[in-house]
Amino acid sequence: MESSWLLPFLLPAIIIATEAAFFVGGGGSGGAIQVGGGGGGGGSVWIGGGMNPPNTTPSSASKLTKAYTALQAWKSAISDDPLGILNSWVGSNVCSYKGIFCSDSLDYTGNPTGKIVAAIDLNHANLKGTLVKELSLLTDLSLLHLNSNRFSDEIPSSLKYLSSLTELDLSNNNFSGQFPSQILYIPNLRYLDIRYNSYTGEIPDELFDRNLDAIFLNNNLFDGEIPENLGNSPASVVNLANNRFTGAIPFSLSYMGIKEILFLNNQLTGCIPDGVGMWAGLQVLDVSSNSLTGHLPDSLSCLSGIEVLNFGRNMLSGVLPDLVCSLRSLVNLTVSGNFFSGLSHGCDRLAVGGGFDFSFNCIPGREMQRPQPDCAAVPGGGLSCLRMMKPFVCGTMVVGAEAAVSPPP
Repeated sequence: MESSWLLPFLLPAIIIATEAAFFVGGGGSGGAIQVGGGGGGGGSVWIGGGMNPPNTTPSSASKLTKAYTALQAWKSAISDDPLGILNSWVGSNVCSYKGIFCSDSLDYTGNPTGKIVAAIDLNHANLKGTLVKELSLLTDLSLLHLNSNRFSDEIPSSLKYLSSLTELDLSNNNFSGQFPSQILYIPNLRYLDIRYNSYTGEIPDELFDRNLDAIFLNNNLFDGEIPENLGNSPASVVNLANNRFTGAIPFSLSYMGIKEILFLNNQLTGCIPDGVGMWAGLQVLDVSSNSLTGHLPDSLSCLSGIEVLNFGRNMLSGVLPDLVCSLRSLVNLTVSGNFFSGLSHGCDRLAVGGGFDFSFNCIPGREMQRPQPDCAAVPGGGLSCLRMMKPFVCGTMVVGAEAAVSPPP
């Protein structure tokens, strides 16, 4: 259920160049809409980066020369090309290279100036090699999609100069080492996908302060605690699944625009915080396969748009409340593999199957439950989740913090 930006839908917005002054490339003024570098004034609407005034914008010819330099340097760093993709990377006409997409460029007066490299799509090319610093010469590049290759080593720090880049997909490669913090300085980046690599270590706090709409970090080897400023992110999709994160889910979950967030298959502990109720637009929440304990928070009742809730394979306990089972948009609820001891009236009426899984708990009268000896001692039974003292009011900000503490002896 992860969101993706598909090249066929996005390229028209990049490639269109008409006499109506939809500009791709350098500067301008006088009410034009422009994509790429440059600065300007006079009512222009700018999409992209850079501050070059129109009269100093590099020509299309010089940009294609730089693109040729960048792509040939990159070609020399690719050691295996089983599909023969690079056989077309010959000669100075880079717009004819397979996987390279050019668009028409106009100057600030609306006159055509030639071609620029606007996108690279080498998804599923199975290329083996490294990325090179010369790629930073592609200053008009908006999309860089390298999904499902065998690129390795580090990402060049010079990529932070790709001022027009909005989408970076490096998923399903062989990148390793610490989180590539240099990509956080790409000024207009909105989509970041580095899943299915071998990155290790902690993720930086700065990640969630950037203006990203999609963050995919799943299926790496990240560890440490999830930064407390997770709630600062404006992203609609955040996937942290299948890593080695420890500690608690941050309480500072206050942003209202998140649609999907996945914490599954990590090593998270503690309680599910009340703050999840602040995500009024949330549609998917998956915290399965962790070591979470305690009861479910009442704030879940505020998730009026939630469609998928997965609490499976944790150590949650108590009675499964009506406030969860009565969520009007809910189509899939999984609480299997926990230690719930009962169902409220509304939950008890839900049919087994059809998207609702209550198996392997400690619920009397239900089939496929844990053996009684397993239910005698609930894991984390001495843990108490501190909740708000007054009833939760949906849509209000929570002041203070929440913690999991052991009761006094």
